[in-house]
Amino acid sequence: MTSLFSILPESVAVIRAETKHEILGRLAGIFAASYELDPAEVLDRLQERENLGSTGFGRGVAIPHARVPGIKRPVAALLKLDEPVDFASADGLPVELVFGLLSPENAGVTHLHALAAISRLVRDERTHEALMEAHGEEALYALLANATDRDAA
Repeated sequence: MTSLFSILPESVAVIRAETKHEILGRLAGIFAASYELDPAEVLDRLQERENLGSTGFGRGVAIPHARVPGIKRPVAALLKLDEPVDFASADGLPVELVFGLLSPENAGVTHLHALAAISRLVRDERTHEALMEAHGEEALYALLANATDRDAA
């Protein structure tokens, strides 16, 4: 994986959700289970960031992110939604892919670099299209592993 963030196979999921709040709750649960974190604290931090302004990136992608205690380096999760959900994105489009990013509480520049790496990943036309068309967690994780390995090279 890229040196900017890590992602585990179990932190990639295909889900059904109807609201932004439900998505953030599911994301917090996946982060908590995958990285041994407190789901309530993760949700609070994600919601706190979201209250500052939508992390709806555009082109059907959202990148909710936060800094939390208890982790040593940036970690990511990916949710693919069965149906698009309104996320108050800048371009007005509903989201289908939700990349979550958590960084250590004191990670300033490191957090920004990891966020930029995810942003580059979803701006890449081939990667974006492949992720949108992928079916199932294994296919999504494989695409991410290949894309981040290519990005790190």
